[in-house]
Amino acid sequence: MEINDQASGERKLQCDDVSKCFALLESILDGELADNGKEVLKEKLAKCQPCFEHFHLEQAIREVLKTKCTKQAVPTELADSIRQMINESK
Repeated sequence: MEINDQASGERKLQCDDVSKCFALLESILDGELADNGKEVLKEKLAKCQPCFEHFHLEQAIREVLKTKCTKQAVPTELADSIRQMINESK
């Protein structure tokens, strides 16, 4: 994604509404907003340094989680042992 800086050539150093903006950015990352959300995101990232940093941090965290969290089969013995402990604790 290409980011255009503000007319002044710099992004704002403080966000006007951090919680609202971060919720918007996370909704976009979660895929909850349509194409118009992508345009809002592009504009927001171009104007606001805290939002730009938060978005890229969240994006990086999600990528690491995707690559590190894989489904692996649980050994039968482990599953049986856990079931047994649960049943004994009842």
